[in-house]
Amino acid sequence: MDTKIEQIHAELVRVYEAAVACLKADIAAFIEHGTLPPPERRTEHQWTYPELTVRYAGQERDAVYGRAFGRLVESGTYATTITRPHLFADYVKEQLALLDAEYEIEIAVTRSDQEIPFPYVLDGIGVGSVTPQELATHFPSTELAMIGDEIADGLMVFAENDPKPLALFDGLRTDFSLARLAHYTGTSPAHCQKFILFTNYHRYVDEFVDWAGQQIGQDGYVALAGAGGLFLDETTPNARERLSDTAWRRHQMPAYHLVREDRSGITLVNIGVGPSNAKTITDHLAVLRPEAWLMIGHCGGLRETQRIGDFVLAHAYLRDDKVLDPVLPPEIPLPAIAEVQQALAEAAEIVSGDSGANLKKRMRTGTVVTTDDRNWELRYTASAHRFSLSRAIAIEMESATISAQGYRFRVPYGTLLCVSDKPLHGELKLPGQANRFYEEAIAGHLKIGLQACDLLRAEGDSLHSRKLRAFDEPPFR
Repeated sequence: MDTKIEQIHAELVRVYEAAVACLKADIAAFIEHGTLPPPERRTEHQWTYPELTVRYAGQERDAVYGRAFGRLVESGTYATTITRPHLFADYVKEQLALLDAEYEIEIAVTRSDQEIPFPYVLDGIGVGSVTPQELATHFPSTELAMIGDEIADGLMVFAENDPKPLALFDGLRTDFSLARLAHYTGTSPAHCQKFILFTNYHRYVDEFVDWAGQQIGQDGYVALAGAGGLFLDETTPNARERLSDTAWRRHQMPAYHLVREDRSGITLVNIGVGPSNAKTITDHLAVLRPEAWLMIGHCGGLRETQRIGDFVLAHAYLRDDKVLDPVLPPEIPLPAIAEVQQALAEAAEIVSGDSGANLKKRMRTGTVVTTDDRNWELRYTASAHRFSLSRAIAIEMESATISAQGYRFRVPYGTLLCVSDKPLHGELKLPGQANRFYEEAIAGHLKIGLQACDLLRAEGDSLHSRKLRAFDEPPFR
């Protein structure tokens, strides 16, 4: 890495850590002795996030126009605030290096005017009898009006002389999500990996943890971290036996991370059922700028020719989830990401050993309906014509939401589902032969998702399709 970029990142670390140390010391003094912070803390911006600024006068070096990110389309000043620069070190340095290699730019780090809310620095500080309201009186608190996705959704309005956004998420939005991730998943955001699998069924967790326990020490994998305090750093057979039963009571969407040192490993999140959960977790995972996320959950098969345990590769979505309608209207199409579709199809061939017509016996491609109604069957007569017009082949409750969030936040997305029942054709989730066939399919389904992650990792920058970029994009991916 270029010395200049390393120095810029080191300055980000210095400014951030100085602000956090100052804020923590002042809070501790207030809690222990009632000492009020001096007024210069705010006037001199001593509690604020570092601001990263890039100034571009319009001179290119050797710009790469085919890449979907790392581009400066017009001259001017670009800026963002940064939190946890150690956590985002690789991301920030990679994005800056791309810009510095291809454009004549000036890069600077200063104190911003965006204050760090006190809840994000309280680790290790006991508040005693002091209430959050008392702390908020004297220290920066979380101002929800200052946190949002206006940049990602193209709603941010800037004055003529304001800097343009350098990234989709600033320090405040990122810290908000990092705290929520720890709460929902029961794991540290530092363990989250760049390739994310979502599921809606616990048995995938068992399969993933068993498989991941055997991978430690191979192919760059160094540890398995998970909800409930799970942490393994050596090869472990039957790792599911180490899972904590308390994770299911304490954490709404427990996560499990097969860790590589460069964070290019695989994270599995059991998001449960419903589009609300799907939106919630992707809202927060997006700030970590993953390389891709894939849904590998269950669905109801809508075609008579499907069997329990068959796979569905989504090429399009009928968005009846409704949860994202205010920010991404359902008439906006979600393009299939070719690199992801090809990886899932190739992974299915590798894992199954089948191809062509033989593979099509087990895997259908087509439109998936995502609904917000768990009991949609009770209103089937109101939906049947709509389903028929869409030529849908499966129905479930999360996939379109996850894909729409990938579209919003520029994260490559895809869906490979497993048919767990066929409610329109009398095949329900009942004990017996069909259920046994379905259970046997879970291991193969998960392996396809894992193999797809390996294939996507090999794609590198080409994975990030220009289909996901808007007209006026921040330079950072």
